[in-house]
Amino acid sequence: MNQSAVTTTPVSDGVRQALEISLRGVQELLPQDEWVKKLARSEATGQPLRIKLGLDPTAPDIHIGHTVVLNKMRQLQDLGHQVIFLIGDFTSLIGDPSGRNSTRPPLTPEQIKVNAETYYKQASMVLDPAKTEIRYNSEWSEPLGASGMIQLASRYTVARMMERDDFHKRFTTGQSIAVHEFLYPLMQGYDSVALKSDLELGGTDQKFNLLMGRHLQQEYGQEPQCVLTMPLLVGLDGVDKMSKSKNNYIGIAEDANTMFAKVLSISDTLMWDWFTLLSFKSLAEIAALKAEVEGGRNPKDAKVMLAKEITTRFHSAAAADAAEQDFINRSKGGVPDEIPEVSLSGAPLGIGALLKQANLAPSTSEANRLIDGGGVRVEGSVVSDKGLKLAAGTYVVQVGKRKFARVTLA
Repeated sequence: MNQSAVTTTPVSDGVRQALEISLRGVQELLPQDEWVKKLARSEATGQPLRIKLGLDPTAPDIHIGHTVVLNKMRQLQDLGHQVIFLIGDFTSLIGDPSGRNSTRPPLTPEQIKVNAETYYKQASMVLDPAKTEIRYNSEWSEPLGASGMIQLASRYTVARMMERDDFHKRFTTGQSIAVHEFLYPLMQGYDSVALKSDLELGGTDQKFNLLMGRHLQQEYGQEPQCVLTMPLLVGLDGVDKMSKSKNNYIGIAEDANTMFAKVLSISDTLMWDWFTLLSFKSLAEIAALKAEVEGGRNPKDAKVMLAKEITTRFHSAAAADAAEQDFINRSKGGVPDEIPEVSLSGAPLGIGALLKQANLAPSTSEANRLIDGGGVRVEGSVVSDKGLKLAAGTYVVQVGKRKFARVTLA
């Protein structure tokens, strides 16, 4: 359909509702008027829009911070649009320089294959797998060959590339930029050409790459995609974006009890951002709940609702109920019903070595730090002596609020 036909399509209540869902929790939707036209055309023709999310499988697991953009995909999927889960097996060989002050080492094809399988399996806990198109960008990137890559590179200038924030900073501070890093945004943009994308989603750190897709689609004579960026979810610490390296994350493959307890550990203020970005409740429901809390209702009630919703999504309603009861038991000083059983030898064994061997602390030095902080209990009693040696026997050992093990020492 030509552009003039798109602009004359009337905006219905259905389109307004779809726009409201599209805008929920987003950082930017660019250009919004073009997205409204696309929605109106889709409604008029019955033709679903093609909505793309590309993820490079750089690690085997994803955390709930990654699900912010997946939730948005699911909302658009539920409106009847075609979502495309694009696995960047080719672009992972280059390494995404976004937000980095150094060249990222590319992954091996073997690492990419293993990670990609886990990524999609975990993403399917949010998306409807029966209605999700799975693609790998090696499908069209590898056949390009050297001549195709040169032709693609001719469609963008070095000056425009150097406007990108991370490249500009690295150049002005004298840090190296490898030529192959310029290929990454080009290849991500070319994905949108290959898939004829109507909308591409990503985090705020991906804006340059997403806009590259618009530029290249125009270069190849296509109607340009719209771009939707989602905020980066703040982690458990309430300060930094959720990240494994910051240890402020909730992995979506974590057990239900840990997941539930971690959600309850966030601040009352952060909770409302999490509701907007992670909950499937309507904005009206969230606003009503917030008004109740501001009117005197215990904020913990709302946080329990959020914890149960998230735990149910990745486990089950029964697991969420059990996790809530487990949390209540722990808060009363009780021991959870199910804790790891560990058998160790070497009695009498020092407490630091025991914590390390039982996987309750990553190292003996970290174990000693936990003891200094009063975070270690044996049979319910706080351990204050780092020189403590335990004789043969069975002990319930607790580290912090959530780590337990029943250790049998011989």
